[in-house]
Amino acid sequence: MARQTVSKDLRIHNKSDKPDNIVKKENDIYMECEGIQKELPSFLRPYFTYLKGNVLPMTRLAYLHDVRFFMNYLINETDLTKASFPKEITSDEFNEIEAADINLFIDYCRKYMVDNGDTITVFENSNRSLARKKSSLSVMFKQLYRDGIVDKNITDGFDPIRVSKPGEREIKALQDDEVMIMLDAVTTGNGLTDHERSYWEKTKLRDKAILVMFVTYGLRLSELQQLNLSSFNFTRGEFKIYRKRGKESIMPLNQSVQMVLNDYITTERNTVIAEDSAAEDALFLSMRGKRITERAIRELVKKYTSIALNTNRRGGYSPHKLRATAATSLIGRGNSIYDVAALLDHEQVTTTQLYARHKMNVKRDLVSDMEWELERTEDE
Repeated sequence: MARQTVSKDLRIHNKSDKPDNIVKKENDIYMECEGIQKELPSFLRPYFTYLKGNVLPMTRLAYLHDVRFFMNYLINETDLTKASFPKEITSDEFNEIEAADINLFIDYCRKYMVDNGDTITVFENSNRSLARKKSSLSVMFKQLYRDGIVDKNITDGFDPIRVSKPGEREIKALQDDEVMIMLDAVTTGNGLTDHERSYWEKTKLRDKAILVMFVTYGLRLSELQQLNLSSFNFTRGEFKIYRKRGKESIMPLNQSVQMVLNDYITTERNTVIAEDSAAEDALFLSMRGKRITERAIRELVKKYTSIALNTNRRGGYSPHKLRATAATSLIGRGNSIYDVAALLDHEQVTTTQLYARHKMNVKRDLVSDMEWELERTEDE
């Protein structure tokens, strides 16, 4: 008789200062990592231990996804292993892998197809994504070499991947006038389709509060999504966020943010019934009473920024580009890059300097002084 699997509720026994939702999210990442590790060969344990102690949880998860993908590639696309599942791959088979095999894998990752029976999906990776996959494998093979599981360090033979330097990339951010168009759209509904307006009528105050917080503080998506009502002390005019690496940060509230939050909390949010106790403290709720998802936030940001940019919905910006918007706007107003770095939680001020180089409207200001044709016609 087959044993029936019983799904158990997860309870948080939290004695830390962190809210339960932050602890739960960290645990979800941890459990996903542990689940992937169970699918992989046991000889990778030194690598697992290294990741757990030396990289951020989300980086650890990304590396494990890359390694699992590599294992499946070995099984399905090469004759380097006789295994049918990643867990069955042996250390002896790994010891036969050469740098050239890794280079072929990276080349395979540039563009590949997955057939799930009903549809064929084409996946294409940028050089930045390829560099991450290469890094995942480099760290793994170096760790296995140090622990004597493989006989040689093959990472020196990995082909270089050309990734543009940060200073070479054009920083994408809204200009100040575009921010105003975006906020006007979420306030009035201008630019929305009839279908979008039907949802906007119910969520416009929530959406506006989200957008204002993004462009004021340059919050990361996860930082905003995990905000709670209890994160805010309106009497003291501040709120608390939880950064990467487990850091806490106290942020001041300005009048604009207090106003949009008060409008949302006292009206829209009070009309939504939290689905469960886990959502009762969540600041931003979906219409179903759940904590709003990161995906939903991405979609609403893309929608309103596309109106500001006068493009289609696919051409809208991500929440991270609103973070860039906050940075460039703050620096454009003459604020110190060191102060902006502190606000945005940049570990190195060189990251903030990229936005200082960009500076809002600098290109437009430069070329406005070079109106050759206008000057020529004026002289005639």
